[in-house]
This record gives sequence, structure tokens and C-alpha cells, in this order.
Amino acid sequence: MLKLRPAIVVERDRPETHGVRRAGPGAPGAPAGEQQLVVEIPGPEGSAERRPAIADVGLVGAAQVGDEVIVNVQALDLGLGSGGFDIVHVNLTRGLDGEGVGGAHVMKLNYTSLQHAVEPVEDESLEVPIGRPVAVLALHGQLAAVAWAFSRAAPGVRLGYVQTEGGALPGGHSRAVAMLRERGLLAGHLTAGSAFGGEGEAITTAGALHHGLRRLGWDAALCGPGPGVVGSSTTLGHGGMAALDSAHVALALGCPTLLVARMSASDDRQRHRGISHHTLTVLDLLLEPVSVALPAGMRSPVGTDLRAGLGAIFGGTEQGRPAPAVDVARPARITRHDWRRAAVDLPAYAASGLPMETMGRGPAEDPLFFGAALAGGAALAELLASIAPEGEGEGASG
Repeated sequence: MLKLRPAIVVERDRPETHGVRRAGPGAPGAPAGEQQLVVEIPGPEGSAERRPAIADVGLVGAAQVGDEVIVNVQALDLGLGSGGFDIVHVNLTRGLDGEGVGGAHVMKLNYTSLQHAVEPVEDESLEVPIGRPVAVLALHGQLAAVAWAFSRAAPGVRLGYVQTEGGALPGGHSRAVAMLRERGLLAGHLTAGSAFGGEGEAITTAGALHHGLRRLGWDAALCGPGPGVVGSSTTLGHGGMAALDSAHVALALGCPTLLVARMSASDDRQRHRGISHHTLTVLDLLLEPVSVALPAGMRSPVGTDLRAGLGAIFGGTEQGRPAPAVDVARPARITRHDWRRAAVDLPAYAASGLPMETMGRGPAEDPLFFGAALAGGAALAELLASIAPEGEGEGASG
């Protein structure tokens, strides 16, 4: 059952502080983003507890101090790393007057208490092969580094982002997207499947990629989950598996497909050291080969080559930190993929002012995580440069 509690808003920020303003079909100019709040939940014998909360402005409206709200307290009570706040379920003071979007006829979050109608971006057309490259992300934390590296290697090129399931579903929950849009490093943001609140809503990931690359004129696309990731410490039970579906969709649409590897030199969990088991599982299960990027100087993402490669790439920055595991199981089928090496510039990215944190670690603490993401952006630009001007006649490539 939902774990809901009544609360009173005692502090708020301005809802337009985070997120971009939606410009997609059905909701021109509507605010897309979240509002950060502090709420007070009544306790026994007149006591009260103050807790951080967020409100999705597109769903429940903007809150004011003194508003009566109902909050979902489950994630904060469980102490989840990516859920350190309550979420406003409904604003009883001013959030009951929503009229929906005129003409919208497709539901997002359908058959839940938060179902709402949207106007989907999909149309009658199907133009394949698309021939424009797609980079599939393992984590939202890779997004800013990939987009930044791509823009440096391919300035002025239109790069879009399709947000999928696997992490946070609200499109306005990402500060990285807002900052990348403001700086012109992303040309657009579509939310697909159960994800919602982007500048355009798609029923499927295929529909989102097709619309962005064919209708919006994106030259390349990033495809991956929102902030946070679902995980159960099992081989298949995690949000990283969304990358398998996204890569298959991109390949089916005739897009040269690049998988951005999740890597780490400092993660406390051995299964994520070196190249994460999330990425290895996807590479093992893919029906067709794809491209995968490694920082230049790294021969292999596993074994002794990984340890030796860190020194060549990052100099002495890895010294004094836990060495990456060298006994990572190497699925035989990962050798069929197209492993590319790309130069990375960690100091320049660290000076960019863009979001640069994964599980509390920045580039200095985990250079391999950000180096792999930067290599992904540079390799995506190389894929684009290798395609014919209009991308016609190009199929999926490995």
C-alpha cells in the first residue's frame, strides 16, 4: 500500500528554479520541473517532524507556505540513497483544479492515482533506417559528461535526450537536463514510456527516438534513465537493464549504436569496479554488436589491462584510492563488440561547472567513471562524422 501522510508546507523554493519550460505538443509554455519544499508532518501528542519534500509542478502544481498536502513518505523512511525526500501526492489547498491538456488522449502512469493525459509525439510515419547515431546511457550521472564531450568534438551539432525508465520517471527531476538545455548542449528532452514531464511525451522509446531524429532534426541522440537507478544487487534486477531495450530499439531503427560503459575505480561495491556488471550483462545479452567507448590508452576494461590503463590515462590521480578489481568476470561475447578508444580531458570537464557527481564522488574521487562517460561523448561524435551527410542508406553499426 502507499505510505501517505498529511503535512503542511513550511518552506518552499520557486518552482521555476529547476527544470525547463515545456514546449512540446499539448502543453506549450507549461512549467516542467520540481519544487523543493520542507513539510511538517504531525506526530503524536502535538509533536511535528520537519522533512524535505519535492513536488512535481506539472502534476500537482506549485505549493505555497501553509498549504495542506499529502506526501508519500516511503522512500525517506526506507533511507534510500536516491530518495532522501518525501514526494507530494496531492496539494489539498490548491491542487484539485487541474484541467488536463486539451485534446490529449493518451495516459501516462495509467491506472495509477497519478494518471494524466498527454499528447504523444508519435505520428503515422516510419522512416527507417534513420542512420543517425544513438548513445545509450547506463546511468543519468553520465549524461552531462557525454553531452559536454560530444559538444566539444562536434560544436553546433544538435544532440537530443530521450529519458527512459530505469531511474526517476519525472522529467523535471533532473537538474542536469535543465543546465544542459540552458547552455545549449541539449537540443531537446523527450520522455518515453512511463517517464513523463519532458518537452514532448512519447508512448515508446522507439517513438521518441524517431520523433527526435526525424521530426525535430536532432543529429544524434542520448537515450537513458532519469536520476537514480533501481537496483537489487542481482544480475537482471536493476534499472541498468533499460539499456538493453534502448540499444535494441536504436539498432532496429537503423541507428549506429554506442553503449556508454558504466565504469569505476572507486565504487565500494566490487560488482561495479572496473566495468560494472550492469554494462557487462547488457553487452553479453545484446542480439547485435554495438560500439563501446574506452578512454584512450586503455586496452581492455577488465583484468590487468584496466589497472595499467588507469596510470596511462589519468596519471597519478588513481593513487591512494582502492584499486579496481581485476578479477571481473569477462563474458566471452563482449569481444564481438566494436571497442573504440577516445581521448578525454578530465580537468577541462571538472572546470565546466556542469554536474559531476556519482554516488557522492566527483572526477577527482572516481576519474574512471567520468573518463568513460567523456570517452562515450567523443566516440559518439566520431560515429556521427563517419556517417554520410543525410544518413541515408546507413544501417545499424557495431
